[in-house]
Amino acid sequence: MKKVLVLGCTGSIGTNAINIIKNMQDDFSLCGVTAHSNKQKLEQICKDFNTTGFLTSEKGPDCIKELIEKQKPDIVVNGIAGSAGLIPSKIVLESGTDLALANKETVVMAWNLIKDLGAKNNAKIIPVDSEHSAVFNLINQAGKDNVDEIIITASGGPFRTYTKEQLKTVTLKDALKHPTWSMGQKITIDSATLANKGLEVIEANRLFDKPVDKIKVVVHPQSLVHSLVRTNDGMLYAQISDPDMKHPIYGALTYPHNKKCYLKPFDLFDCEMTFYKPRTDDFPMLDYAFKAAGLNGSYTIAYNAANEVAVDAFIKGKIGFTQIADLVYKVLQKDWTAVPNDFSCVYDMDKLARRITLESL
Repeated sequence: MKKVLVLGCTGSIGTNAINIIKNMQDDFSLCGVTAHSNKQKLEQICKDFNTTGFLTSEKGPDCIKELIEKQKPDIVVNGIAGSAGLIPSKIVLESGTDLALANKETVVMAWNLIKDLGAKNNAKIIPVDSEHSAVFNLINQAGKDNVDEIIITASGGPFRTYTKEQLKTVTLKDALKHPTWSMGQKITIDSATLANKGLEVIEANRLFDKPVDKIKVVVHPQSLVHSLVRTNDGMLYAQISDPDMKHPIYGALTYPHNKKCYLKPFDLFDCEMTFYKPRTDDFPMLDYAFKAAGLNGSYTIAYNAANEVAVDAFIKGKIGFTQIADLVYKVLQKDWTAVPNDFSCVYDMDKLARRITLESL
């Protein structure tokens, strides 16, 4: 039985992880949880599973270290949203514990440091994003040397068919209506601008050590194909399942084994799958991510930080939907060639990018 610690237990990733543990109690036990501020839900989870939990808003990240030392989990699920998830990833890997990683910013902001920490402490990093989980599985099956190209799928968000003029009138209420996934506010808006897919391009570049010209994005509104790989002989291989985050979480929790579970298998009958080129002229956040991923230095840190500030400004009604990309573009025109050699430098670059973005509002 694997002991599982869930960080961000009240969010969508944490909730799905706990659902898996609840339904597979012969395979997993919940040995601890953290939440940012939802005290009521945290206490209910602790009561239901007779486990220990902390609010990071009260205790800070040190409580994660305390939980790991006390509970000695076999694997930690990091479902914390945003840049706040980086230090928890660092703490987990420093302890030598395997990390099921759903936090994009860990990879986007500090991949080289994180990768080295994992290697140094013999801790595995297993991606939990549905797209990267799919690529991870496909590469494992095909063999890394046999994979020539990675193709990441995107739903296209709620505005896939909108004209440039229509995008200028998008409201917050409109942006929060994702056609396929039920997610948090920030990631839903990122999906609408294609910034979320941009972050996933950066992740794929880092996680799988593939140059950006070997990574492609295809719009697939049904969200049934979660990613594909093209092998050296030109053949495409896809991972297909219903759009349910429990699938990639389960895969991470059971890795390296492939075990049967309670989740309903995908049925190919009567389903429709369509694929389109992304419209990067109208959704430039994807193009900016490709460019940032292809540059050394701190460009991906700046991309992420500027986007977080811009999305927050959109949520608060300070800017329009299309101005999110305008702000990020402006920030990326600055000099971000400095390479951060430790975590404090990463946060220095992050703070600088946030300040420049705020000054540009």
